[in-house]
Formats: sequence, structure tokens, C-alpha cells
Amino acid sequence: MAAIASRYARALADVVLEQRLDPDSARQQLKTIVDAVGESIELRRVWESPAVSVEQKRAVLIDHRRIPMLQDIARQFDSELNAQLGLAEAEISSARPLSAEEKRELELQIGRLTGKNVRAQYVSNPSLIGGVMVRVGSTIYDGSVRGQLEKMKQELSTA
Repeated sequence: MAAIASRYARALADVVLEQRLDPDSARQQLKTIVDAVGESIELRRVWESPAVSVEQKRAVLIDHRRIPMLQDIARQFDSELNAQLGLAEAEISSARPLSAEEKRELELQIGRLTGKNVRAQYVSNPSLIGGVMVRVGSTIYDGSVRGQLEKMKQELSTA
């Protein structure tokens, strides 16, 4: 199933880029569809029902019984589009809200580390005590005071 979702996502990303469509608009439109399907049991039933003809389903752009995979396709589309555009998604948690200058500098540093342009989402997390924690994909960069204290605690307990 993941391979199928990946194939659809790659094809959609290719079309968006080849047709020079706005990637953010395409992301938003796909998110709107995913949200509508997620919120409407009736819509899912119609799209997934074998009793509704393929022609009727095509009238609303659905075929090949892939609607249950829509959320996976949307997630893969985001990743594929980011890869083709050279973007890295970063989740940044900080002990306090960061200024625009701090955000800009942090995004530049992450860009140097990843070799990509960075799209960042910011969250305040006072439990970090100070500093920031950055997640890019499955990699975590922990520059928080809490993280440093945890590291010191482990080092002291093994000494």
C-alpha cells in the first residue's frame, strides 16, 4: 500500500511541478479534500461503495478504489514535493516564543546542516527550560537545557 501511495504522490508532485502550479496551493487543495473525506462518512461510503457506478465516482474524480489511501497519498505528496523542491520540513520547539530574527537565523543554520531550504513550524514548550529542539524528518537536534540535563544525568549514572 505504501508503494501505491508513493506512486500516486510522486505523479501528483510531477504534475504540479511540470505544469508550474503553485505548490502551496496544491498542498492546500489536497488537504481540503482529505479533510472533507475524513469528516464525511457519507462521502466515504459513496466513494468506497461498489454499488455506486465507476462513472458516477469519476464524476467526482475517484477511481481504482484508492480513496482509503487518500491520507497516505497526501502525506507522501508533501514529502515528494518537498524533495523535488529541495525543501526540508522542520519542527522547532523552544522554551519561549522566538523573535523573527532568531527564527531566521535558526532556519539558516538548519539549511546549512541539511543543504536544503527550510520550512519551519514553531511550538513553544516551556518544559525545555531553555534552548531549542529541532526535528527534521527522523533526525532530532536537541539543544535544549532539559536535553543537556538529561545527558549529564546519564553520564553521571554510568560513571
